[in-house]
Amino acid sequence: MILRRIQDLIGGIYDVPIAHDVYDFLVTERCRLPQAAPHTSSEEELIIVEERDAVGVSLYLDPELLERLQRSDPLEHLDAGNVADYWTALEGVSHFVYLAWNAGHDKPVSILELEMQAEIDKYVASFALLRRQSPQRFPAELMRLLFERTRIDPALARGRQRMYRAASRYAEKFCRQLERGLRDSRAELGRDVLAQLRRFYRLSDGRKDGAHRARALRPRGAIPRAAFPLLPCRGLCAPRFRASS
Repeated sequence: MILRRIQDLIGGIYDVPIAHDVYDFLVTERCRLPQAAPHTSSEEELIIVEERDAVGVSLYLDPELLERLQRSDPLEHLDAGNVADYWTALEGVSHFVYLAWNAGHDKPVSILELEMQAEIDKYVASFALLRRQSPQRFPAELMRLLFERTRIDPALARGRQRMYRAASRYAEKFCRQLERGLRDSRAELGRDVLAQLRRFYRLSDGRKDGAHRARALRPRGAIPRAAFPLLPCRGLCAPRFRASS
């Protein structure tokens, strides 16, 4: 099943085995989401509900999106016709895997960190697939498609445009550093790039800020930490949502 394969792809890149299966947390009917969940037209939404001793998580993906991915499987052949759907699904799975891994280590994450990691995952996982499909070709167009041509929909951002722009800037600068190492490798990703990705994945939010400064990744102007709240991670469970009447 495609979401599990995306989960395995991300888990393999970062060497983060996750005990949870994304399908156990998948919701495809909006009527099953909690009433407090925002009502949007988004095809992907990670719903987080704090419970007494755990964080309840559900991943909403539009059923038509999943049907399109089944008809045109990007893991078999990634192209212009399915890349948008692939990135939408991958973003949701990336959020789930990152939250689950941090929950397993009792580490809080910020929303900024969650979004930045998803952008990095889109680039890295797409690069790996395209190199697998065409080993002699370097997919230089990924940077342009992901970071230069993508626009934030204000209706879906719900007042967090600044945070999404910051996440994209951080991710772009990190990926441009990765690109230099990727050009020197004939493998899908390469040992040095994998080591760099895995180190970065395991950094805490504060240490990632330090890594950004050390590599001159921070854009001009400090971003107040309070603008990007932390999500507590004390374990992970699938909330039991009741269907709306």
